[in-house]
Amino acid sequence: MYPYFRALYFMAKARNMPKIGLYNWHVATHRAWPWDTDLFGELNHGRILTLFELDRWASTTRIGIMSHVIKQRLMFPVAGLSVRYRKRIPTWQTYRVQTRFLGFDDRFTYVEQSMWQGDTCMNHLLLRAAIKDKTGTIKPRDFLERFGYDTAQPALPEWTQNWINAEATRPWPPENAPDINN
Repeated sequence: MYPYFRALYFMAKARNMPKIGLYNWHVATHRAWPWDTDLFGELNHGRILTLFELDRWASTTRIGIMSHVIKQRLMFPVAGLSVRYRKRIPTWQTYRVQTRFLGFDDRFTYVEQSMWQGDTCMNHLLLRAAIKDKTGTIKPRDFLERFGYDTAQPALPEWTQNWINAEATRPWPPENAPDINN
């Protein structure tokens, strides 16, 4: 079940934190609760994606975007992601999540997130998302201009651009398996 109350808690907590700029880090500390872990007693990989999502919502709250999202009924559908799972996070352990928007292109916004224990990175995520309203997809630059954000951005990191380029070569739709049940 999606953690709706936890999402509201994360956003309410973020509202009371200092505002941040569009490209600044949002950092929050969490605990791996028993309901977040799998049979092996570690943070479940699927739950990790949900926890990253909750911190993206908290980040957008601190940036000030969430109020526009709610008023305009906007959506940020995930259009692709790449995750590196490197270390286990056992039940009850605390960890911190770091989130920042890297930038945008003509179609997507790009976000980097990571989970840390001390100086050890446990997981790392690169995500792209579209911006949509009831009429369709909105170009990120148009979204920023509409709500008074500066459209100047830092250059996307080389590793992010490499991922974007690699994704452009990936076929869509993928190959469909033959029907072996007939």
